[in-house]
Amino acid sequence: MDPVQEGRVVIVGSGLIGCSWAMLFASGGFQVKLYDIVQEQVTKALEKIGKELKELGKTGMLKGTLTADKQLSLISGCTDLKAAVEGAIYLQECTPENLELKKKIFGQLDLIVSNDVILGSSTSCLMPSKLFTGLKHVKQCIVAHPVNPPYYVPLVELVPHPETEPSTVEKTYALMKKIGQSPVRLTKEIDGFALNRLQYAIISEAWRLVGDGVISSDDLDLVMSDGLGMRYAFIGPLETMHLNAEGMLNYCDRYREGMIRVLKTFGPIPDFAGKTEQKINQAMCEKTPADPEHLNARRHWRDECLARLAKLKKEIKSDDMHNL
Repeated sequence: MDPVQEGRVVIVGSGLIGCSWAMLFASGGFQVKLYDIVQEQVTKALEKIGKELKELGKTGMLKGTLTADKQLSLISGCTDLKAAVEGAIYLQECTPENLELKKKIFGQLDLIVSNDVILGSSTSCLMPSKLFTGLKHVKQCIVAHPVNPPYYVPLVELVPHPETEPSTVEKTYALMKKIGQSPVRLTKEIDGFALNRLQYAIISEAWRLVGDGVISSDDLDLVMSDGLGMRYAFIGPLETMHLNAEGMLNYCDRYREGMIRVLKTFGPIPDFAGKTEQKINQAMCEKTPADPEHLNARRHWRDECLARLAKLKKEIKSDDMHNL
């Protein structure tokens, strides 16, 4: 990463995701304008970011090559949208997951942005055609869906609108790589994108297994954290298939019939309510009570684990590069 980059990035919305994006772009040396409608919200967000960056600096988990103080100096707050977007090369919208609210924001942006700024949205499941259709600058619009918390989980799903320019996708991809994220391109929009479709498939079967009394909630989570998740932290399901036999074709030959047989036994989509909801909720609350203090402590532990894993993955990749 170059120490300081040309161009400015705008973050619209100063909640958890907005703050995380601001930190990511600053780690890549970009000047960042953090916009929100209320000055108090912006001030609080900047204080929170300053605290987090200093903490990351102390623990050696800070991204990029710049010091925590230098990164913080690259981030400034703003409550004037027109002033925020002036001279920006990229904008990341991070408002609550509400279609009408997001459409309103993009409608406002459409009237004031230049023809060369890229407009990205952090939406986790709203399709680009619902968000961007009818905008003058639709060619410059793209969904750039991060994974929570984006500072520790690098994946970003890039989902174009049918009218998005290919150059918008490529520039966004290059920008995400530059700040150390792992962008993936979806060639067309689909409800839930890729990550949530995979996640919901796992949640759905997990729910059925616990609901049918096959396995406890705690043991189910262990199947993922100490089983599938161990290898999925480094390789995905398709490469797992390839390596778990003498290549993909051999895997399909060996396991095709068994996979189809088991998949046919999957039940209908659960309603995620009733007795199973109560059962799973009780198990989760015994582990982590659902009050802000306990949930925040557990989230902090999770983020620390993710930061360490990210560091380990980076070291392993670096070793792999040296061994080539």
